Amino acid sequence: MFGKKSFRRAMSRSAVVALAGAACLAATAGSAGAIINGTRPTESYGFMASIPITVPAMGLKDGNCGAALINPQWVVTAAHCVDMEIGSIVKGTVRIGSDQRKSGGAVRKIAQAITHPGYAQGTDKAPYNTVDLALIRLDKPVSIKPIPIARQAGKPGTPTRVIGFGITKFSKDPNEWKMAKQLRQLETRRGAISECGPGYASDTRLCTVSRKPKAMACNGDSGGPQIQRGRGGRWELIGVTSGPGAPSPSCAEGPGLYTNVTAYTDWINQTIRANS
Repeated sequence: MFGKKSFRRAMSRSAVVALAGAACLAATAGSAGAIINGTRPTESYGFMASIPITVPAMGLKDGNCGAALINPQWVVTAAHCVDMEIGSIVKGTVRIGSDQRKSGGAVRKIAQAITHPGYAQGTDKAPYNTVDLALIRLDKPVSIKPIPIARQAGKPGTPTRVIGFGITKFSKDPNEWKMAKQLRQLETRRGAISECGPGYASDTRLCTVSRKPKAMACNGDSGGPQIQRGRGGRWELIGVTSGPGAPSPSCAEGPGLYTNVTAYTDWINQTIRANS
């Protein structure tokens, strides 16, 4: 089992946004349906992964983060999902390729977790996590097709989709958070930087807007994928659920903030090569 001490040693440095904040986007990215006001999957997403976590300090005993399989032995997620400094404790496994949160797919133990060296937790002055990105190496490869990382995220207005196992009903009390049993999806679009709160979005932090009123990822959706159609209509990964994109009373109000995975392709490839 991937214990607390070995987990600390495996981390390259501490991770991202407080689960409460990112959980809201995580909640928005993974709570719209599991995601707030999301819908059931219209297709299979073999690359989708879920990471069971607990946050004892917040009273969360049965939580999770999302992730995406980008290599037979690696998934990408949000750094704050593996940040023990904010109390997020990973249970040590990853489930890949199932539309059910607690059954199906392939289950692997976590062999290593590496956060981006630029990761920093949000502050009152900068209420978002910086470079909220982490890689997790599985103890054994899976025979599931990974999702390719896009060369670049589409321009503002580009249709996208977010998926996750997050909460379906918003509550400020983590004791009341109930993760979705089945995967949910939400139709979104890339938003302009100006559509998120001042200072939130940037070239490396994607502003994401729901195409449905009062819907967005939320608690439990953190780390989950934002995808767009590439050549031949295949899905490509562009973002990782990070947190809310503006001050908001609830996840459902949106917008959402996603780490732009395409901006960190070099780091991802170098890290995988160095640790494989």
